[in-house]
Amino acid sequence: MRLKKRLSETQDKLANFIVTIPSAVVTQALASAGADSLIIDIEHGAVDYGSAHSMIAATRGFECAPLVRIAENTDAQVKRALDLGAEGIVFPLIETAEQAAWAVSSLRYPPHGRRTFGPFIAHSHEGVPLAAYADHVDDTLTCCLLVETVKGVENIQDICAVPGIDIIIPAAFDLSTSLGIPGQFEAPTFLEALAKIEAAALAAGIPMGGNAFSQEQADKMFARGYRLLGGFDVLMLKAGVTTLRGWCG
Repeated sequence: MRLKKRLSETQDKLANFIVTIPSAVVTQALASAGADSLIIDIEHGAVDYGSAHSMIAATRGFECAPLVRIAENTDAQVKRALDLGAEGIVFPLIETAEQAAWAVSSLRYPPHGRRTFGPFIAHSHEGVPLAAYADHVDDTLTCCLLVETVKGVENIQDICAVPGIDIIIPAAFDLSTSLGIPGQFEAPTFLEALAKIEAAALAAGIPMGGNAFSQEQADKMFARGYRLLGGFDVLMLKAGVTTLRGWCG
């Protein structure tokens, strides 16, 4: 089942990981371990387009949706990631309803959207002939918006009113930085902004995603209506090494 459909038609609690390491081996390991989705990070990771293609291909055979977080919100970035076989796009720094509407439109071919045709690689990932690709993926790709600025919070109700948004992620690190309190996730100003995003998304029936670093935190976030939780590959790797180093005295 496509991630888009799981988000809209089930109440599954989903595991997601942001992949910053340009490695098909890492991606395959996460997918085989049971990740429901992976965000291949071109915005902040060390991933180039060649690596992204290998990483997307490494999810084949698993029920794991390969999404790509693009570096900037342009048609060129979206179409290139989708033409590599991505099952959806994570759009950074969404601040207005107009930007959200563009994001939705960029995932679909005319007459429903603005995507241009060139899935010479993606059709093989989908296992369909080139000419059948457009109909095969139409309205199946995941539109994930990152709300991570003060302006985005101010416009969150208008953003959530845009049809076609599959999931919204309040990006805690960037949001706290935009608020002038980087990393202060318990600060009243941050909690107020986060609550405003959560309330608007829940009212609009849009699932939310985020990062959790403990079972307790995950339980609390699921209780507040989150559906997609996970972490960062490189941080998990470092944490594992730190743990092992502790065993060595």
